[in-house]
This record gives sequence, structure tokens and C-alpha cells, in this order.
Amino acid sequence: MLSRREAAVRLDIPLEMATRHGLPARLSEAELDAIEQDPPAWLVQSRANRTGTKKVWQRLECVVCGYSEEARPKKWWPDWDHLMCDYHATYQAPEPPAGFTRHEVEGIGSRFVALVDERP
Repeated sequence: MLSRREAAVRLDIPLEMATRHGLPARLSEAELDAIEQDPPAWLVQSRANRTGTKKVWQRLECVVCGYSEEARPKKWWPDWDHLMCDYHATYQAPEPPAGFTRHEVEGIGSRFVALVDERP
């Protein structure tokens, strides 16, 4: 069984849209396959309205331990070089390239810190 959130990720729609259009809290793989094979009008319209410039979901993955999650991207997220879980020490991540400085941005997804490498 899939959660509504997992179904929203797979259908590439916001969770709010899945809720608004009556996707149940739990779906089977067969139910999700049926939606993908014969999408309802609201899903067809949603996909037709996409410009492709803004992602609905973004995969976040820790460079240290490999933990990953799907999250809705936020406008304030920087372009990062690496992500790591907020409980890892900075030295555990790959070093920044020579001549670059690194700063950290907290609050990415549920538990990530973005590592941004920049030229001084």
C-alpha cells in the first residue's frame, strides 16, 4: 500500500492537489496504476499546464550516509554542491574545491543542511 504522499510523488503532483481531488489516504499499486493509465481530467489538465520550469518534487540525498527523501522545493533554497543530514559533522562531507569557501544553509527538507561552495 502507498500513502497519499507517495502517490502524489509518483504522480508528480502536490500533496494538496491529491487531497483536494479525493485520492484516498492509502492506495494500492493497482489503484495508482489505474490512475496513471487513465488519468482523471484534473490530472490531465495539471500536466498540460506545466511549463517545466518549476519542479513539483525534488529528491534530497545525504552525501555522507545516503539517506534520501522527496520534498517540495522552496524558493529560498540555494543551489548547493552537497547536502548532508543536520547531525553529521561538516568534515564528513567532501572538501570544497581548492580556492573555494563553503557556507551552510540549514532547513532543507526535514533534516538537511546545504553545503554551498563559492569563490571568495
